[in-house]
Amino acid sequence: MSSASRSPADAYAEFRRRSTRPKLTDFLSVISFELDPFQRRACEALEDGHGVLVCAPTGAGKTVVGEFAVHLALSEGRKCFYTTPIKALSNQKYADLCARYGAQRVGLLTGDTSVNGDAPVVVMTTEVLRNMLYAGSSTLNSLAYVVMDEVHYLADRFRGPVWEEVILHLPESVRLVSLSATVSNAEEFGEWLVEVRGDTTVVVDEHRPVPLWQHMLAGNRMMDLFAGEGPDGHARINPQLLRHTEDLARFHVPWSRGRGGRDKDRGRAPRSTGFKPPSRVEVVQRLDAAGLLPAIDFVFSRAGCDAAVAQCVRANLRLTSAEETARIRDIIEDKTGDLPQGDLMVLGYWEWREALERGIASHHAGLLPAFKETVEELFVRGLVKVVFATETLALGINMPARTVVLEKLVKYNGEAHVDLTPGEYTQLTGRAGRRGIDVEGHAVVVWQPGVDPKAVGGLASTRTYPLRSSFRPGYNMAVNLVHQLGAAAAREILEQSFAQFQADRSVVGLARRIERNREALGGYAEAMTCHLGDFSEYASLRRRVADREKALARQNTTARRAETAASLEKLRKGDVIAVPSGRRSGLAVVIDPGLEPLGEARPLVVTEDRWSGRLSSADFPVPVEVLGHVRLPRQVDTRSPRSRRDLASTLRNTGIVAPALRKRRSTADDDAELATLRRALRAHPCHGCEKREDHARWGERYHRLLGETEQLERKVAATTHSLAREFDRIRGLLRERGYLTQEEAGPGEEVTEHGKRLTRLYSESDLLAAECLRHGVWRGLDPAELAAVVSALVYEARRDGPLETRLPPGKVYDALTATSRLWAELEEDERRHRLDRTRQPDPGFAWAVFRWARGESLEKVLSSAEASGVELGAGDFVRWCRQVIDFLDQIRDVVGGGDPVGATARKAVEALRRGVVAMATV
Repeated sequence: MSSASRSPADAYAEFRRRSTRPKLTDFLSVISFELDPFQRRACEALEDGHGVLVCAPTGAGKTVVGEFAVHLALSEGRKCFYTTPIKALSNQKYADLCARYGAQRVGLLTGDTSVNGDAPVVVMTTEVLRNMLYAGSSTLNSLAYVVMDEVHYLADRFRGPVWEEVILHLPESVRLVSLSATVSNAEEFGEWLVEVRGDTTVVVDEHRPVPLWQHMLAGNRMMDLFAGEGPDGHARINPQLLRHTEDLARFHVPWSRGRGGRDKDRGRAPRSTGFKPPSRVEVVQRLDAAGLLPAIDFVFSRAGCDAAVAQCVRANLRLTSAEETARIRDIIEDKTGDLPQGDLMVLGYWEWREALERGIASHHAGLLPAFKETVEELFVRGLVKVVFATETLALGINMPARTVVLEKLVKYNGEAHVDLTPGEYTQLTGRAGRRGIDVEGHAVVVWQPGVDPKAVGGLASTRTYPLRSSFRPGYNMAVNLVHQLGAAAAREILEQSFAQFQADRSVVGLARRIERNREALGGYAEAMTCHLGDFSEYASLRRRVADREKALARQNTTARRAETAASLEKLRKGDVIAVPSGRRSGLAVVIDPGLEPLGEARPLVVTEDRWSGRLSSADFPVPVEVLGHVRLPRQVDTRSPRSRRDLASTLRNTGIVAPALRKRRSTADDDAELATLRRALRAHPCHGCEKREDHARWGERYHRLLGETEQLERKVAATTHSLAREFDRIRGLLRERGYLTQEEAGPGEEVTEHGKRLTRLYSESDLLAAECLRHGVWRGLDPAELAAVVSALVYEARRDGPLETRLPPGKVYDALTATSRLWAELEEDERRHRLDRTRQPDPGFAWAVFRWARGESLEKVLSSAEASGVELGAGDFVRWCRQVIDFLDQIRDVVGGGDPVGATARKAVEALRRGVVAMATV
């Protein structure tokens, strides 16, 4: 609206807005676009002194609110920390802020990078901020704002708890700017933030700035997933798509390269043919022809991503012009020019470069960081046209596309193949549609037999993905809380966590159910009232009789099985026995006793009806008796019909008759307790009531509902104060092991010297590392050996590794054995304290990191890892090396440079930080 066309009222409103929020007005003057209503609401709340929680779809522009927090801090002469869940996002945000405010005013702190850490604006991973808070770092002075980008990450099982630690421990004066993807319980999360952080404005926006169209690629046809709205107002699945996929499913079966062309059993061609989905090359060509590039094709497999790139290159697919190719080469040279020339071959550099020049790339955690960053920059600049990626690309990195392709709706989560959730589907397809570039985005699901368009429609239209806390106390957290606050105040902090907030809210619903159940129990009690006596007492006797009968039956069965198994173990070759019932009943001769060292005996027999096979205790309701014995040849071929016939004839000629099955006397017949209960039942006044069975039915309902209600009450008791009780169990173990003093909660409990070491060890294996340092099991190792041993506390194989891991020579084996022994002792203590914290050391990376620390080439290190059966790409190798370096740095700081282990840790870091491992990531 021009100034000439504005009404006086509009002009006055604009004047008031500018005069009351001058800092927002200044901010608007340095950005090149108008704010959306949700962005403006959040920024106004910030300038008015509130914290904010902003929930909006991917690509909606939430980060503008975080950038305004940076602007506010700089205009006030104070500090702003911008936190992210992953280093790649930290690097990207650091570059963005440097471009706007200058490198001298912006710093970067990640686990392995420290740039200008005292700047007024510092980008960091959340773990770095948590460590600062526990250490009481002076860097926190003058801190006014903390931006928590991708705050929904607090649901992450492994790293999520760190986010809640930060939120709970930040000084009250710090305003929190929380940026989240769309979650369905934003109000609940906002209410918790109000409780723990004070006044917080919740801004929710579900509008996508770029509309998203949903499609399915079924065979050779790209079809819309939805076709208008149904009578209920919800999106209606395209009926033409349903008919087309039903036709395809009727005439095709899932395609397999190993499928034969003929039906092996019947010797004729199958009625249905194998369905072959369009190749990745065909998918890309189709998108290119339709003007739907650039695209991200989510494959959910690292090997699949790399294979897809190779397929496109082999097919001679080229998506770039000569001019674009030249620009790509320049950027590749700028990003990777420092790579050691001798490593280029083993890194697959030339193949990677050729694919990039064609506009094709992969993106996954196994890529070398320099390769990954190059791909990200080329894609953002529009030079790479298609990226085959795993779901890690969806975690906050700013790489939007015009189109997103999902090849499958199933992914491997590290333990099993599971279906995508609606939240994951939305997060992945949210990359489609570039704000300011595309008028619409497109999501394409590749159809295969078994994929139901209605299920895809459910994923695409579901808007319920609640944020669930994964917070739980750990050893490092416990000693830090006790050290800083004391046990009593620490328990209060844990009670304030989002996890406990949600648990307590769930208790409200359970309490209502308990109340309703108690009312119903009163009605049941009235319905079973008997004029002859106390029917609840009579019903209790009936239940006790039934329970005792069941217990005796189980006891009888267990004893019978034990006796039968023992009798089977005594059988010998040639023994004649009787099979009591079933098709195999009659006499049988034992051919092989079938003794198992660790299991029950399963004798091989031939019956008088010429059947041969193995028997088990399940075939005998009573213990087996030997009825006689026959001499057998040294070798008996039970597969031969003639041999079985001769043995059956021998059995019949023995004159032995199979005895009748004796009925075992039930244990219940002799049980004194059961007899007493039965007498009491018959003597009870209610036993003679003519409405006894009617009353009994109400009594059964009463008993079932009472059991359910008592279970709910136990659940409520377990949920209330659950985190504080877990904290108490952790403290109990730490007291036993000498990390806290022996005094119980109160002013007397303090952190010991060993506990102070633990306060500075941040790892899943923090207590195990502290125990190793305490007991000196890593003393006497050289730098390469120490790196190898420490790697076992850091490394975790993606899948089940080889049974026998190759270990470096020298003292490594003894040090790892001692480390594993300490872990076994710790696990036993954890089991006793009902804790599940410390995972078993994994030596799968020891050989690789040992050889690298010894100065061997990258080619030798990676080839030796592959020969040992360890799945290790160049990117994985660099990432694990950096984690080992980070942990070695912690060890050095904890024990000090003057300690032999500390000095060795420093030398190990120097040995590891070379070549591709040393290359900067910013």
